[in-house]
Amino acid sequence: MPKISSQAKRLRIYIGEGDRWKRQSLFHAIVAKAKELDLAGATVLRGLMGYGADKRIHTASIVDLSSDLPILVEIIDSEEYIAKLLPYLDEMLEKGLVTIDDVEVIKYGTEPPVRE
Repeated sequence: MPKISSQAKRLRIYIGEGDRWKRQSLFHAIVAKAKELDLAGATVLRGLMGYGADKRIHTASIVDLSSDLPILVEIIDSEEYIAKLLPYLDEMLEKGLVTIDDVEVIKYGTEPPVRE
């Protein structure tokens, strides 16, 4: 199986499950905008527990069931494509945390590699 290695950027967006944008969940809106801008892909992860700037613990335990669990939206693509999404995040996010870091991508299979 072919293996391709390249450099890319990883964008991570930390938000809450209850965060909204124009009557839809914020994570849905972010993924839809990333797809519209032709970013390579996006993954949404739901946390079991966490807290942010408000210092309130959000958890999935039965005793303290939260409807606002932590959400992480992760996107890996070229710096150029990540930069396309950033102005939209400025508009969409009222609160949250965004990180961008360099990653080395090792791609297996026959699909095209992440753009450089």
